[in-house]
Amino acid sequence: MRRLKIHKVDKVDGKNSMRSWHRIKNPLIVSFNFAVIYLCRFLPSLRLKNFFYRLLGMGVGKNVSVGLMAMFDIFFPESIEIGENTVIGYNVTILAHEFLVDGYSTGKVRIGKNVMIGANSTVLAGVEIGDNAVISACSLVNKDVEAGAFVGGVPVKAIRKGKI
Repeated sequence: MRRLKIHKVDKVDGKNSMRSWHRIKNPLIVSFNFAVIYLCRFLPSLRLKNFFYRLLGMGVGKNVSVGLMAMFDIFFPESIEIGENTVIGYNVTILAHEFLVDGYSTGKVRIGKNVMIGANSTVLAGVEIGDNAVISACSLVNKDVEAGAFVGGVPVKAIRKGKI
């Protein structure tokens, strides 16, 4: 179950909510967030990446490793928490919002300790991933993942429960 807060947006001339993104979040903040997150996609230094992510308000635990090309939500990075000793794989996307036709939704993403998220996976807004969970590569995490679970696929399904 995703924990989402739905926000209605008055349609301007019948346009979808994404057309009004600048009314949802200050464009200067979004631009700064984008510049920092985009820079971090290419930085090889894990320590420097974590420093910059924390600067944006993300909760980043000790010894977190974020792979190259990972992309975090540029609108609400402060809604993302990553537990200690977690590995975020190559080209992973983690979102804390989603634009809809009539509005948008937001939700905190909480990733536990010692989690491994495989390359090219996407984690949607409002999801919690428990400690010691493993997400296989190329997965869509659209619901909570229990602690110690091994999940994968589009959408994610349990491959194995409990300790790995």
